[in-house]
Amino acid sequence: MRDSSEKPTARHERGLVADSPTLVVTPKKTNQQPTLGFSIKSQLGSPSTLLNAGKTTNFIFKLEGTELSAREIEQINSIATRSKIMDRISRIQSKGGSFKFVKTVRQIFYNNLVLIDSLLPQILSQIVFDFYSSEYSYLTDLVNQTSEKNPLNFDVENEHKFYEYKIKRFLTDVALGMMPSTVWSEKYDATGGYLIIKENGDVLCYHIYNRNEFEDYLLNNTKLDTASSSRHGFGKIYKENNELYFNLNLQIRFTK
Repeated sequence: MRDSSEKPTARHERGLVADSPTLVVTPKKTNQQPTLGFSIKSQLGSPSTLLNAGKTTNFIFKLEGTELSAREIEQINSIATRSKIMDRISRIQSKGGSFKFVKTVRQIFYNNLVLIDSLLPQILSQIVFDFYSSEYSYLTDLVNQTSEKNPLNFDVENEHKFYEYKIKRFLTDVALGMMPSTVWSEKYDATGGYLIIKENGDVLCYHIYNRNEFEDYLLNNTKLDTASSSRHGFGKIYKENNELYFNLNLQIRFTK
């Protein structure tokens, strides 16, 4: 979305290469000139990440309904196919196992999610699990799939878009400053919005006060991605206090 009613002007002392460039925006309707901070995402190279992977973004699932021997656990963990995590999940399920979300590895991340929406950890855990156990990766598809399952039993008789609304809010907070390892103050780092540098060099400007368009952009142009499971510590069965667990990681990347 190119906003032709406003003319952002980059300040020369900061420039577009800075981490948080400032722009002077002159809306035609008000003639005011607020100085706003913008976050930059470039499409010139490979798609950039919206939420970076880390052990901080791991979701912990408890395995229920099955008792696996040490040998079976070793066999499952040693699956090394191209889709190894999906295949490990499938093998566990074939043995009667089910996955119950417990919490995120990092309590700060969990609390940040609850601050945004009290049910967000459960919603994201379903989306993360569906990503690793199906062919879906685009957030629009994953949100639609979660909405159809309605795991939280929302009253959808009147077609309220509960899951889409909550995920859009999450994406917006991530885009504008929420970090998994830092207590979220709900104060946006980027007070203006996003600058998108396209492959052809054009710059698109999304403003926070055009919130609906900004949220639609984030939902429609992001997908979940698989990071290094060995580096970030997920995708294998492990035992704690005689209970079996399995971690899955959340990483969100722009599609283009």
